[in-house]
Amino acid sequence: MKPALATVTQRIAARSADTRAAYLARVERFSARPPGTERMGCANVAHAFAALPAPDKLRVVAERAPHLAVVTAYNDMLSAHQPYEGYPALIRDEARARGATVQVAGGVPAMCDGVTQGQPGMELSLFSRDTIAMATAVALSHDVFDAALLLGICDKIVPGLLIGALHFGHLPCVFVPAGPMGSGLANSAKAQVRERYAQGLVGREELLAAESAAYHGPGTCTFYGTANSNQMLLEAMGLHLPGAAFVHPHEALREQLTRAAVATALEIRARGERFTPIGRLVDERAIVNAMVALLATGGSTNHLIHWVAVARAAGILIDWSDFAELSAQVPLLARVYPNGEADVNQFQAAGGPPWLLRELLDAGCLHEDVLTVSGPGLRRQTQAPVGGNGGGALRWRAPPADSGDSSVLRPSARPFSPTGGLALLQGNLGRAVIKTSAVPADRHVVEAPARIFDGQEALHRAFQAGELDRDVVVVVRFQGPRANGMPELHKLTPPLAVLQGKGHRVALVTDGRMSGASGKVPAAIHCVPEALDGGPLAKLRDGDPVRVDAVAGTLDVLVDAAEWAARVPATRDPAQAEDHGHGLGRELFAGLRRNVTPAEQGAVTWL
Repeated sequence: MKPALATVTQRIAARSADTRAAYLARVERFSARPPGTERMGCANVAHAFAALPAPDKLRVVAERAPHLAVVTAYNDMLSAHQPYEGYPALIRDEARARGATVQVAGGVPAMCDGVTQGQPGMELSLFSRDTIAMATAVALSHDVFDAALLLGICDKIVPGLLIGALHFGHLPCVFVPAGPMGSGLANSAKAQVRERYAQGLVGREELLAAESAAYHGPGTCTFYGTANSNQMLLEAMGLHLPGAAFVHPHEALREQLTRAAVATALEIRARGERFTPIGRLVDERAIVNAMVALLATGGSTNHLIHWVAVARAAGILIDWSDFAELSAQVPLLARVYPNGEADVNQFQAAGGPPWLLRELLDAGCLHEDVLTVSGPGLRRQTQAPVGGNGGGALRWRAPPADSGDSSVLRPSARPFSPTGGLALLQGNLGRAVIKTSAVPADRHVVEAPARIFDGQEALHRAFQAGELDRDVVVVVRFQGPRANGMPELHKLTPPLAVLQGKGHRVALVTDGRMSGASGKVPAAIHCVPEALDGGPLAKLRDGDPVRVDAVAGTLDVLVDAAEWAARVPATRDPAQAEDHGHGLGRELFAGLRRNVTPAEQGAVTWL
């Protein structure tokens, strides 16, 4: 293993010693209890199984058969989750064939950021993660289960399910994906139409046609945003069956993998052949493996918030410095849109997660001595599933020695970049992160006068009026977790890309988030402290020279130090606060906004 990875892991373990020990003590205490049917009162047991068919009731109560929970994020609003509709019946069928019983313990909410981008509903998006975690806890609170199958894919859903499951750390858990939609309009072509629309060169009809050609059927969106990054990280943590992430929803292999997930859950269940509670599986090494996989693929910046929260749920404390130090040592091995032209189906065809994980293991970039749901050792995750569609029974085999497409996946000896696609920025404007993997090398440093906005709508108006047609560092503040739930600001990408395309030196600085699909415009995001807490962005004024330097890792306003120290932070317009706090359910999240931790601490609401 590369010494730097061992050093980071050791530092995380030392920092987390007390919290992790307390967490593991809870895992052991709850693992030692008798099964629910023996531990609970008769009325509790009767209520729990009242609706089960009589044969299943006999199995679980009298015969003490294994009992599995399903927690599902199914809805048919999300294309990625629509295929889950039939999964409970499939899971029951497989479990019964194996002498076990199943109940859908609960459903969790799942919203689509693609629907809510630029809309008021986006202000609920980040907090939906912790809502999902709480809903997962409610589902599992019935406490009669030997293991759980977790059905979820998209942006906040996987982190929320994982956080909720880790609060039941004594319970073995297997994540069950459903796969991406088929390739449609190329992501780069879609982005070009968006930029032309922002310039007024095409109308709404042409834009809608392009968007509908890109997002056209059941399955996950095909760009490498937060949803598909989720799947890559679960593979690296061994929470999926090997290679399960990117098999299409309607391939025969997908059903085989889902049935195999049931068998795996039964093997690792309490009192099973190889008891593997999720709280033991997700340790410091597994968290570092997830971070490495994110960096090696140029994945979503949203995970610099989400995986901090996931780690904390397991008693593990990580921060952005850990990501930055790993990024300096982890090679970039994948080019998937927005970091390249390929979509996730082309990534899968080139070798996908098994090929990538093998390369990282061989390069000493991952911890191999970890637990996975398939057994001990991460090397198991380098096996690719084969079967279905006339291919016979499900089996696993090693991926090819060479990448199927070196423009998409490269070996560690010939990476796209010797370092990962992330940099930590810090200076007199606070701490922020920047995703560099999709940014042209000549744009890694931008110095220009600032133009200040307190919301994305005002920026769009200024762009339409031609006020930004120059070198500019656009600052969008009061977008942090406490201010308005830290919405993604993906709608800013087309106008800023247009300005950059004209040759202007352009950068974004914000205490908000950008979409996992954003990339080519340099963006210093997640700034902490946020402006609403009196963070430095609140002291900026129009015209201040700002330098965003991803090479040196700095984020500074270039004004006299004495003048800067004397400035009084601006306050948010009360009308804006009122607008962002009410209507369309936003007032229900007021308590979460008041209690949320800063972005670098995971923006968690449950501490």
